[in-house]
Amino acid sequence: MRLLLDSRSPSASGTVGDDDLARLYAWPEGGGVRANFVSTLDGSAVGGDGRSGSINTEADGRVFHLQRELADCVLVGAGTARAEGYRRGSTPLFVVSGRGHLPESLATGEGDVVLVTCAASGREPADDVWVEGDTEVDLRSVVARLHDAGMPCVLAEGGPSLFHDLLDAGLVAELALTMAPRLVGGDGTRVVAGSPLDGRSGFDTEVVHLLEEDGSLLTLWRLTS
Repeated sequence: MRLLLDSRSPSASGTVGDDDLARLYAWPEGGGVRANFVSTLDGSAVGGDGRSGSINTEADGRVFHLQRELADCVLVGAGTARAEGYRRGSTPLFVVSGRGHLPESLATGEGDVVLVTCAASGREPADDVWVEGDTEVDLRSVVARLHDAGMPCVLAEGGPSLFHDLLDAGLVAELALTMAPRLVGGDGTRVVAGSPLDGRSGFDTEVVHLLEEDGSLLTLWRLTS
């Protein structure tokens, strides 16, 4: 993998190894919410089968797993977890579902999984069920609770609707985006799906780093507004 740009070390370039990647993708001091997505060159966050897994590349997969290792926890929408066939793993997984439904693939197995829902779902609070908000999940409360629980480094893996809501709540600090060297056509969902962000014209960003491997461009962006 080649480093093309590192805003924290402007003179750095060339081939990077595992230790370099761990440094590049380390969370800022104090943690924060980082969203992670892959997109085709024509802007689709999914392939023809409606899954992001079908547009992943080998380089994206390496960085995906590295970020999970570096994160304190993973935050994901139930729809994405269901569509992508999520399984339990070594990183604690927090699954957001307003209806209080946990995907069957996560019902059993090794690893911590917490269902994050709202009171309208009818679910009762428990160690593995967080009830935050009345009629919809209060994401600000969820992120604050994660921080208080010693998990400030949050990796948000989608889907696009959850990413929209995290942005709308002003909770996203960084975006790790891989641009896969593919064109798929169609009307696939973008990495952000939903209405205009609370009347804003959008969020400004600044590049943190840019990597390349076999045509895949792996970027990290800091949100500035």
